[in-house]
Amino acid sequence: MNEEIRFGTDGWRGVIARDFTFANVARVGAAIAAYLQDPKRREGRIYREWGVPFREAEAGVLVGYDTRFLSRDFALELAKALKVNGVPAWITPEPVPTPALSFAVVEKGLAGGVMITASHNPPEYNGVKFKPEYGGSATEEITKVIEARLPANPPDFSPGEIPTLPIREAYLEKIRQAVDLRLIRRAPLFPIVDAMYGSAQGYLATILRELRLPHIAIRSGYDPLFGGKKPEPIAENMGPLKAVIRGLRGRVRGRIIVGLVTDGDGDRAAGMDEQGQFLNTHRTASLLLWHLFHNRKIKGPILKSFALTDMVGKIAEEAGVPCQEIKIGFKWAVEGLVTKNAVFAGEESGGYGYSWHLPERDGILSNLLLLELVATEGKPLSALVEELFSRFGPHYYSRRDLLLPNRLEIAEKLRKNPPDGLAGHRVVKVEDLDGLKLRFSRGWLLLRASGTEPILRLYCEMDDPAEVQKVLDEAENLVKGGLL
Repeated sequence: MNEEIRFGTDGWRGVIARDFTFANVARVGAAIAAYLQDPKRREGRIYREWGVPFREAEAGVLVGYDTRFLSRDFALELAKALKVNGVPAWITPEPVPTPALSFAVVEKGLAGGVMITASHNPPEYNGVKFKPEYGGSATEEITKVIEARLPANPPDFSPGEIPTLPIREAYLEKIRQAVDLRLIRRAPLFPIVDAMYGSAQGYLATILRELRLPHIAIRSGYDPLFGGKKPEPIAENMGPLKAVIRGLRGRVRGRIIVGLVTDGDGDRAAGMDEQGQFLNTHRTASLLLWHLFHNRKIKGPILKSFALTDMVGKIAEEAGVPCQEIKIGFKWAVEGLVTKNAVFAGEESGGYGYSWHLPERDGILSNLLLLELVATEGKPLSALVEELFSRFGPHYYSRRDLLLPNRLEIAEKLRKNPPDGLAGHRVVKVEDLDGLKLRFSRGWLLLRASGTEPILRLYCEMDDPAEVQKVLDEAENLVKGGLL
């Protein structure tokens, strides 16, 4: 077998039956077992510098899975590969969100966790995320070791039972303690919960039922095709949520409608206001950070991904705390969250982490914090966004994903020869932390090749929505016309 397996921004992903096969999943399981049993593992930086408690491989690994096609079967295959290689393994009895798995790794003192998921990727994909002892994304140092330990062939093992380990209730209790549920219960709220057919379905709804808060849950059934949309919290995938909210306008009196969205494996979040306007992940991140600083009085250094809104940096600057830009992928945020050198980390894809919770993205907690924000302020999300715009200036954003198999070649050409301007905006600064960012006086454009799909992403933020589209149009023409 010679299939290439590489861990990207957060795990390894591939197309089911082409790259993501039972044999390859078993190979990854064997490689994880080899990493955990490596006597040199305790010399790793996470133990020497981060202060993470070392756990022997005998502490075992929990394997969770999402609602994708054959996810449970792939999880069993990987668990068996761990077991035959001498590492105790358990599997969750049902699909679980990634943050619940990460919490279980920490709470139960395991050597690690594995999540079978392709997160927000299209339904034909599946993937593997590895969570070390600290319960967050594996660092590049760790994934390179796992890649190096990949056997040429899958291990041989006979059919056998893998014990199950329930984690849902313990995780829900952790979440209940992380927000002010009494405040949320008293507030005149009407949440619409959209799980996008992912594995976070039922989690927020359970808490809202306990609070006896009127709500509606949509896209919460089992559909491995995700209703024909990939389970990513972006505007073009929000039609069902928008339809429900707009259908309720005028019918829900005396309550504030709040749309709450999680992605395919529940580690990402976004919102929608009472008018059916999507709150992209940039506005969601800004609202969450504002809430932490000004309502919860949790202040400290923050981390923002290279593609996240400048507004986050402005909120940090006003609060007098440092804001550090990091590469795209939550693995670059975990060190700051584990060591408590950052209180918050946010990324453009909708992942938000909190040092006082887990060094992991948690879309379920983030949605509850949005509810807590609305309950505290007594204002709808639309008004809260306008207040941020009034304070920090307007910030409009959009992203285009261009299907380009030769994306890496194109990205390299652009890096070597960036344009001087686009759509009438002169480039005043070029940044290359992760991809190519062209800064203008009124905003920026980022061009970056995806690490998990054959896609070149164009990200743009400007102070006017029309200018966003103009810049993206010209950037797309440049990429497709001048470089192909």
